[in-house]
Amino acid sequence: MSPDAAPFLPFTVRPREPDATAGSANMRQLIHLRWLAVVGQLVTILFVNRVMGVQLPVGAMLGVLAMGVAINLLSQLRLRFHHITNTELLFSLMFDVGMLTLQLFLSGGATNPFISLYLIQVVLGAVLLETWSACALAAITGLCFGLLSLHHRPLVFPVWLFGDIAGLHTLGNWLGFALVAGLLILFVTRISHNLRENAARIADFREQASEEEHIVRMGLLASGAAHELGTPLASLSVILSDWRRMPKLRDDPELMGEIAEMQAEVQRCKAIVTRILQSAGEPRGEAAEQSQVGPFIDAIVTEWRISHAQVPLDYHPTDDDAPIVSDPAIKQAVWNVLDNAAEASPHWVGLNVARAGGAVTVCVADRGPGFTPETLAQVGRPQRSTKGEGHGVGLFLVSSVIRKLGGRVEALNRPEGGALVTLTLPLNMIGISDRTP
Repeated sequence: MSPDAAPFLPFTVRPREPDATAGSANMRQLIHLRWLAVVGQLVTILFVNRVMGVQLPVGAMLGVLAMGVAINLLSQLRLRFHHITNTELLFSLMFDVGMLTLQLFLSGGATNPFISLYLIQVVLGAVLLETWSACALAAITGLCFGLLSLHHRPLVFPVWLFGDIAGLHTLGNWLGFALVAGLLILFVTRISHNLRENAARIADFREQASEEEHIVRMGLLASGAAHELGTPLASLSVILSDWRRMPKLRDDPELMGEIAEMQAEVQRCKAIVTRILQSAGEPRGEAAEQSQVGPFIDAIVTEWRISHAQVPLDYHPTDDDAPIVSDPAIKQAVWNVLDNAAEASPHWVGLNVARAGGAVTVCVADRGPGFTPETLAQVGRPQRSTKGEGHGVGLFLVSSVIRKLGGRVEALNRPEGGALVTLTLPLNMIGISDRTP
């Protein structure tokens, strides 16, 4: 099947904006980090106090952990109902800095080797936040570091540890470094993945907007061409009517038959021009009528067979009575796919309609040469053709129309030869009230 067909003017809609999910995903990572911080701090506090015998204000430090747990639960609740903004991420990181500052204040201040955990907040802020907020977070972190150098609760070591304090500080510094390095690798990798996904969504959005701009340009071209063709078609219609009344031609049955055929073709051209102009001035659904799947497809097949009498169409009518809005865009999409099949396989075209659950599938098959691998890889993309420059927009326009209806277009080569194009239309997304027959 060739991907080229007579172009038609599809409707366009405002493209959807990309989902604002990057902020929510990053907040989820911060929540995970806070849970790890709560568990790690709890284990460290109990180990240092109970095993090493270092006197700590355990009650106050556990109270700080309780605040972290409460904030985490509130953050998870908010994630279920709201998208997260840059300001919310900033306040979340500021809370983490404040919680870490309180814990360090109660356990030695700047002399505590775990003060290097401040670096995690600074790096996360640089990755997640806008420039101004990342700088603000770094300034707040530096201020907290400085205050802890001046004011803190000193650690009281037991007598048996006095000879090993330098070694303990070295070990603590090493543990702090390992912890910071591991957490940064883990969470920066995840956050970078979130940012790449968001960038991919934005790229898809821009590509869709570009494709729809391409459709609009083709629509304007088709509309202008339709206006230009109206005048010569009207003139031809008048001339043919005059010929039918001329005595020399009226008495020649053979010429009269040819004139009648010419008049029928002119009327068909005028009908096509009228549909293009109507599509240019109507949004989707304005010219739609309530119908049923079976009769709607039957009507399309009947009209197509009249204009392609020389092409055998293998179609078995369906008795599916699911209600459907008979949108002209759907009709034109099916018509274009049938035209593609007839052009590639003038001796046989197959059409099958089925419904599986909440979707209707229209499958058009042919026995032509099939699609090239390059065409299959670019189904639904503009300006992809096997016929040279300026052709190949038919399948792209069909894909665009079906996508706006909430469906999809699939193309493949049949094992026995030829091509198969499947149009899938979800009933609950295109104005069809689904019901089981």
